[in-house]
Amino acid sequence: MKIKHNKTTKQKRALRVRSKLFGTTKRPRISVHRTNKHLYVQAIDDAKQVTLVAANDKQLEKKSSLTKTEKARLVGRLLAKRMKAKKITAGIFDRGPFRYQGRVKAVAEALRAEGIKL
Repeated sequence: MKIKHNKTTKQKRALRVRSKLFGTTKRPRISVHRTNKHLYVQAIDDAKQVTLVAANDKQLEKKSSLTKTEKARLVGRLLAKRMKAKKITAGIFDRGPFRYQGRVKAVAEALRAEGIKL
């Protein structure tokens, strides 16, 4: 009997992207996860296997009357603020299985605008 490996296109893309990235304490991997409703971003130290800083759109004060892309920009700014508090000035952007457009792009641009080198 033959065993089938049913990896979706999304899983294959995530593995392909993440296989080339490795975060350290000074330059963590900034991982983005988005769902239909929410956006989650975290800075991960792969050497120690620990999350250094995290932010999501549930933590924002201005939740209503904003588009998802506007919320993504605010999440990027929030993460940058928290990274600066921990004295992290650079990171490696990990888009995961998501295309670099829309909310994912808005997070990356907000991080760059706040002075985080990606």
